[in-house]
Amino acid sequence: MVLNYIWIGFFLIAFIVGLVRLLFFGEVDVLPQMMDSTFSSAKNAFEISIGLTGMLALWLGVMKVGERGGVVNLLARVLSPIFCRLFPDIPKGHPATGSIFMNIAANMLGLDNAATPLGLKAMEQMQELNPKKDTATNPMIMFLVLNTSGLTIIPVSILAIRAAQGAAQPTDVFIPILLATFVATLAGIIITSLYQRINLLNRTMLLTLGGCIAFLGGVIWAFHSMDSQTIDTVSKLTSSLLLMGIIVGFILAAMRKRENVYDAFVEGAKDGFHTAVRIIPYLVAFLVAIGLFRASGAMDMLMDGIKYVASATGASTEWVDALPTALMKPLSGSGARGMMVEAMQQFGPDSFVGRLSCLFQGSTDTTFYILAVYFGSVSIRHTRHAVTCGLLADLAGVIAAIFICYLFFA
Repeated sequence: MVLNYIWIGFFLIAFIVGLVRLLFFGEVDVLPQMMDSTFSSAKNAFEISIGLTGMLALWLGVMKVGERGGVVNLLARVLSPIFCRLFPDIPKGHPATGSIFMNIAANMLGLDNAATPLGLKAMEQMQELNPKKDTATNPMIMFLVLNTSGLTIIPVSILAIRAAQGAAQPTDVFIPILLATFVATLAGIIITSLYQRINLLNRTMLLTLGGCIAFLGGVIWAFHSMDSQTIDTVSKLTSSLLLMGIIVGFILAAMRKRENVYDAFVEGAKDGFHTAVRIIPYLVAFLVAIGLFRASGAMDMLMDGIKYVASATGASTEWVDALPTALMKPLSGSGARGMMVEAMQQFGPDSFVGRLSCLFQGSTDTTFYILAVYFGSVSIRHTRHAVTCGLLADLAGVIAAIFICYLFFA
């Protein structure tokens, strides 16, 4: 129901703003631009779905091999002490636990192409436990929030773009991004746990969160002294080794159990194709609404309003110039990336605005895209508190990014 109101809101606001610009300011091109945006957004949504088809087929095929080999079930058993507290409605040892872990691990390493198919597999497995097939369950919502909070250890693409824009030290945003995205993820877990009445004050969860903090500290220490080229090399090597290790490990495990690896892969790949087809309508719906909202000028009006309020209260308005990246990120990853590049080109990659836009890009994820794709893949219509928790986690990441950027670069 929440997604319904948001979707309608995008259309109505865009139409009203476009009409005002036409009638009161004589901007005759605004409505044709809005219509062009709907067509291009629909085409973009279809192209994204087609582009996902190959990756979905590959990774769902690999996951099927892992299931047959028992690797996914082994991961589920190992992670049960942690996940049974964070996802109490998932039975101990259920395969969904292994898929969730692999999705989160892929996201942390910035492996979007691998993370999305693994996440869709986890949603399908959680849907099997869902008594109300059109309504999101608590585990689904917690999983979605963990995805939308965007925890990433190595923001390779952001560092590469900064280097391409001529930043003096492209990696100087690495630690701030890591801190901001960790705040967003932690806030998402706490907020969702409050909604779902999950007790996080237990020995297992406190040790897990403490271990995560220690691990992040180790990563910060390890990468702090590296230059951008070394970080890029290490991250690419780590990602490649991880992915190849997963594929080969799954194949060897299935061979050990004398499973037909090829047939298992083909069976999983077929599921990937069907999943890609199912998400097309959901992607078209949201990307068209978002494109219309941008083309109407509503986004620019929102930015001008925020800057006016900030200046009226006497607060610094320097951060407002980077805000388009933060506002666009929940709506469109490519749109936010474009806003980030635009900010660096206009203000300079080493300016406060240029750096803050990078922190915004790295501290959260594309909330509405993830909701549309993941919930659409299992035909969920009633999202309950998923949107609220996801957006609050995004807000926590944005606020943290602003404070951290002032702390490091003011």
